Amino acid sequence: MKKIIVLIAAVAFTGTAVAQNNILNAKSPEEFGKLTEEQVENNNDTPLPYGYVEQRDVLWQRTVWETIDLDERINFPLYYPVDTIRVGKDRRSLFHVLTDAAIKGDLPLYADSYFNEKREYADIENSLSSQTISEAGINILNDEGIILEEGVRPLDVDTTYNIPGFDQYVNVVTVGADNVKEYRIRGVWYFDARQSELRYRLIGICPVTPDANFMDSDEGVELFWVYYPDARQLLHEAKAFNTLNSARPISFDHILNSRRFNALIYKMDNVQGDREIERYIADNSLMQLLESRRLNEIIRNFELDMWNY
Repeated sequence: MKKIIVLIAAVAFTGTAVAQNNILNAKSPEEFGKLTEEQVENNNDTPLPYGYVEQRDVLWQRTVWETIDLDERINFPLYYPVDTIRVGKDRRSLFHVLTDAAIKGDLPLYADSYFNEKREYADIENSLSSQTISEAGINILNDEGIILEEGVRPLDVDTTYNIPGFDQYVNVVTVGADNVKEYRIRGVWYFDARQSELRYRLIGICPVTPDANFMDSDEGVELFWVYYPDARQLLHEAKAFNTLNSARPISFDHILNSRRFNALIYKMDNVQGDREIERYIADNSLMQLLESRRLNEIIRNFELDMWNY
């Protein structure tokens, strides 16, 4: 019986390997990363569905907001690759995956972590890209007596006002994956009375980058929030690099749901309108860090205290 189980597991393992690493069977570079018709037909690779949690089984619950600093080595799988030209089409960073889906309209976007207001990609486009006219370009417009009409972008000046070559006087700044400072996530820690254990459920995720109009600023902006269940299938299909075995890339969904990253709490639900730590501990990074750890200990100790008498 054990031999049969091992054989079945080996077959399933081999099938996954072929699907993910079919570079060995590709007849041309265009076939890299593509599944065969048979693999597509038999593919049932979907995110593991969340189990239903009855409200009366939730004995205790706290909502936390955390920041994932991409400068930390443990968080590198969420940051790289930043240069898509130097890698294959099957390798993209988390930022690329989210923004590409947003551009295509495949992912609902929200303005805040409470998901009260929806946003369109056009609403965040100005934060991702800016166009400014150089001083020499402004002098040309003044000499021609041209005043830009509302809605005319600098790169459209050459065609709108018939000034050939004006694009060379336009400075374009674009926010890319290499500019992502951090990710902010919202999640819920809850104690499941039926399972008698503390569990975590990710609710939302948000990339934080500099504003394209203020690239020199140390302050980042929240581009958009994504309701995480909406992105699970997308992030399950997108893979991060596995430093231990490149034949077994790890899905972003698995990394985030299993908390294979390091994060700091910057806010926990509270009676003061869910105020952030920096609002009641200002201008003291060390004390803010200690407060974040204190809040984390509150959550960790709850489960331990359940078994103490």
